Amino acid sequence: MKTTPEIDHRAYELAKNYLPSLKIPGVTQTLIEKYLNPLTLSSKPTSKEELYRRILWSAQEAGMKSGVIGGSIGGVDNLAPVLYSFDPKAVLDNYDGNADAVLGQIVKELKPRIHITLNQNSIWMRYCKTIISAAEFIEQFGSADDFYKWVDFFDQDKRSRASLPMLLDHEIEGFGFALSCNFLKELGYVNFPKPDVHLFDIFSALKLCKDGKDQYQLFKAIIRVADNSNVTPYSVDKVFWLIGSGKFYRDLEIGKDGFIGRHKQEFIEFARLKLFGDDEG
Repeated sequence: MKTTPEIDHRAYELAKNYLPSLKIPGVTQTLIEKYLNPLTLSSKPTSKEELYRRILWSAQEAGMKSGVIGGSIGGVDNLAPVLYSFDPKAVLDNYDGNADAVLGQIVKELKPRIHITLNQNSIWMRYCKTIISAAEFIEQFGSADDFYKWVDFFDQDKRSRASLPMLLDHEIEGFGFALSCNFLKELGYVNFPKPDVHLFDIFSALKLCKDGKDQYQLFKAIIRVADNSNVTPYSVDKVFWLIGSGKFYRDLEIGKDGFIGRHKQEFIEFARLKLFGDDEG
């Protein structure tokens, strides 16, 4: 079945109202609105050092990485003494582009709680390559404002927007299209939704996007649903992600430390019936 603006809008509204309808203590419409509002994000970094730190935080927010990287050293912020308070120039000057040297210093100073192998394909080694390439990337800019002007250049034209996360993917080793979108989104750029696994599953099941895990196609589908719902791509991203992940990370008193359980499959079945009735075509 071909999607229509009406289906896009209806799917978004169903998602927005779904979790409050479950009557989970604390999960209200007001709470959902808070998470859909990009103004609740932390302010944009004003320095290259903070931009660099944000990149490294985003780079470990995928799969097992957050547990292996941040989890083993008590959080990415604890890299500060090894990375010269996240000064990209100092990192490049002192490590001379050598990811092995970065990893050696991390092991020596931070003593991660898990055993680290020196295999070039290990999560930690790949992350150290990200540390070096991210420093090289940020050092291209004279200031944080210079970086934002560059991002604005892509963001202001819908036709060129998707090329920015593609470019970041190539510039920063191990970043990828989805993590690049997440980095931009968390800076407050609402037109860069993250095409993650939860949205893949829901959008494919509801025929909002073609089957398959093409991040670029899902990125475009999220923006289309947002346009047809008269909301930001950030809002569409967040409302479906909350259903899939069950994580209210800013409200740890809800559920179990902010986790209410995943409701993706139940929502898919509910929304299919509402959108298509008995028609599975």
